[in-house]
Amino acid sequence: MKNFGYSEEGARISLGDFQLWRRIAMFCRPHLPRLFLALVLSLLVTGATLALPHLMQNGIDNFITNHNLTDHLRIAGLMRTAIFYGGIVGALFVASFCQIMVLEWIGQSIMHTIRQELFSHLLSLDMAFFNSTPTGRLVTRLTNDIQNMHEMFTSVIITLFNDLLRLGAIIVLLYLMNPNLAALMTIFVPLSLIITVSFARLARERFRAIRTQLARLNSFLSETISGIAILQLFGREESSRQEFEELSEGFLHHALRQIKLFGTFMPLTEFMSSTAVAMILWYGGGEVLENRLTLGELVAFLSYMRLFFQPLRELSQKYSIVQSAMASAERIFQLLDRKSNLKQPAQPKKITNPKGRLQFKNITFSYNKIEKTPLIEEMSLTIEAGETVALVGTTGSGKTTLVSLLLRFYDPEKGNITIDGVNISELDLHELRTLIGVILQEVLILQDTLLANIVLDTGRTRTDVENIMRKTGMTRFVEKLPEGLDTLIGEGGQELSTGEKQLLAFARVLCKDPAILILDEATAAIDTESENILEEAIADSFTGRTSLIIAHRLSTIRRADRIIVMQAGKIIEQGTHMTLLNKKGEYARMVAMDRKG
Repeated sequence: MKNFGYSEEGARISLGDFQLWRRIAMFCRPHLPRLFLALVLSLLVTGATLALPHLMQNGIDNFITNHNLTDHLRIAGLMRTAIFYGGIVGALFVASFCQIMVLEWIGQSIMHTIRQELFSHLLSLDMAFFNSTPTGRLVTRLTNDIQNMHEMFTSVIITLFNDLLRLGAIIVLLYLMNPNLAALMTIFVPLSLIITVSFARLARERFRAIRTQLARLNSFLSETISGIAILQLFGREESSRQEFEELSEGFLHHALRQIKLFGTFMPLTEFMSSTAVAMILWYGGGEVLENRLTLGELVAFLSYMRLFFQPLRELSQKYSIVQSAMASAERIFQLLDRKSNLKQPAQPKKITNPKGRLQFKNITFSYNKIEKTPLIEEMSLTIEAGETVALVGTTGSGKTTLVSLLLRFYDPEKGNITIDGVNISELDLHELRTLIGVILQEVLILQDTLLANIVLDTGRTRTDVENIMRKTGMTRFVEKLPEGLDTLIGEGGQELSTGEKQLLAFARVLCKDPAILILDEATAAIDTESENILEEAIADSFTGRTSLIIAHRLSTIRRADRIIVMQAGKIIEQGTHMTLLNKKGEYARMVAMDRKG
């Protein structure tokens, strides 16, 4: 049984959906010459296949049963027929090989184009989309769904044409050979079609059940493996094992139902084929004895019968492939049609000499539009160029949300944000994010050298990186590694500590040389030594940059020019460290709590 991939529950696709076929055809358009070649090859394959029984008939009637010829002529004739037969088999092999190669090339090329377009489109979508869409579903779009469409291109489109052409040609040939025997055989055609359509309908429902259960199984696996540490910490191994067993048994149940259906359909088709052969032998044998049919014609009839039932057996399977592929196509095109909530300006402005002055003007924002109380409401804040500002507050106060709005992961519902007087919505997204360097608590590590991880796409040279490391005091970090900047890190390479990852992230941002620097909990989980090195780097790198620090550890922000205390999306206090301590307000309370912790 084939696994046709993942499908959402309730997905039902009509093969008559013109819009889907039209959009699929658009991806096929660049490959029309090769599709035409595949069509020509398909005609050659069909012609060669149908010629073989005729050659057998010719060999039997003209040479094996023809006693009017001498033995020498009969053997010579059979030799020529066998050579001709072998030549056609060879041509059939070459044509089939070329057809498969062409179809696979077309299928792989189309899938490559769709995969690239889909991935590029995903990169352009806003964070709200990714927050509301499971990662596993997006991975499925780029893998299973695209593979399902590939199966349709390579296994169905041309081969289905082959099958229909073969069925029609066989019926015509049989009526030309012997109308009575052909009429006897075509009795099985409507019966075969009824059985095939019934099977296809049942198979579609059972394939859908299998795909739905597989989706649940994959989702559970993804969640379990990603949270394995928590699962083991709370001793949930046994309950997880039982849940997985239940899901696996559900998948086994649906798979067995599908196997039973195949186990009924395939023998039933074989039974009809065998019955047809028996009737041909009974009726055709009598015709041979009465000299109204030659032995060669009877053998040819039996061969054509075998060729006739073969595509009928495969038709239901191909119908299921098309169903699955169309469902996948619908999901892929739905994703491609998903528009980002972030609008790119038609004529983006440029900031030629960025200073880094930030203004948040009357900002109102909430992640959930249904909530009556926004996360940030009517908030205004100005950060002067070169100023170092720290944002502090309890979880949910809006600190990280403010940074997300500045980076345009989301747009505010009201108000606007400007950099050097230019509204960030009027800037190209890529250029906006080039102006801002962000160091997060979680650091993305690529499976590559330390140098490649630092440089990324900034175009910096090795010398530039060495200067940055030396200038910021991070040389000690590099010297500890086996091969310095050439050390392979990530999966399969050198493991870095949390502090070393933060130092890497800081060097990465400095290579970018942004006008605005954001540290979002960057020192929350690192050791004291790494924090000291990072503090030195921060002190040196803050000069001439606008810096925004989000921190729970208040000891790291005492040198900030201004500390802003947020609560429930509003600014409740701001000033220097000493000023806020002397006020004995919320900040002083937080410092006292931090010291106790």
